[in-house]
Amino acid sequence: MTCDDNTVLRYAESLALTLSRIGLRRMPARVLAALVTTHDGRLTAAELAARLSVSPAAVSGAVRDLERIRLVAKEREPGERRVHYRVDGVLWYTILFKRDRMTLRWRDASENGVAALGPDSPAGRRVAEMRDFLSFMLDEVGVMLERWNELREERNA
Repeated sequence: MTCDDNTVLRYAESLALTLSRIGLRRMPARVLAALVTTHDGRLTAAELAARLSVSPAAVSGAVRDLERIRLVAKEREPGERRVHYRVDGVLWYTILFKRDRMTLRWRDASENGVAALGPDSPAGRRVAEMRDFLSFMLDEVGVMLERWNELREERNA
């Protein structure tokens, strides 16, 4: 089943709103949603500007932000001058990997906090609980990704 262009555009704006509510700035969220909802997951800056009814400068700043956090990749066809921005099927791995790195830093900072506060102090026990929960999350994400890869391979077989 194929949706009409207006339905796709409405969904892309809805997705962008959700992405901005969970922390992505508005324009990068709109660009990411536009890329995710295209057939091949890639558009030029001019195509993005036209699709979103924004200036090329707005697109440029947004894709720069998305490239920096590795949610969008830049590619150029051989012999072509135009740059395409691409999002692919491993976007969700990228997001989890980034979150995983942030969680690891937070867990390590918690470990330092336990040492600084003392493991037997009320504050030290609270920070130790935080550290233990973050360690648990890190372990579970690894197991979850392994299970996802198995499921994905089964679905694609």
